[in-house]
Amino acid sequence: MLFKVFYQKNFNQVPVREFTETIFVEGESEEDVRKKLVDRNYNIEFVTPVSGAYLEYEQQNEDFKVETI
Repeated sequence: MLFKVFYQKNFNQVPVREFTETIFVEGESEEDVRKKLVDRNYNIEFVTPVSGAYLEYEQQNEDFKVETI
């Protein structure tokens, strides 16, 4: 399953919408995705599954890339 992760690059930084970044990660569950990203020291705000029409929309973006972890 594919998940979209919203995060801040610095774990100690207070989340600010303007600095939020996103990545796409494959995983079995939200917990699995969080475990895969624990060594990156990200301040993860939100993890949401992506499928169907929403996935098709995201894939149209030229910057769409799935992280391999």
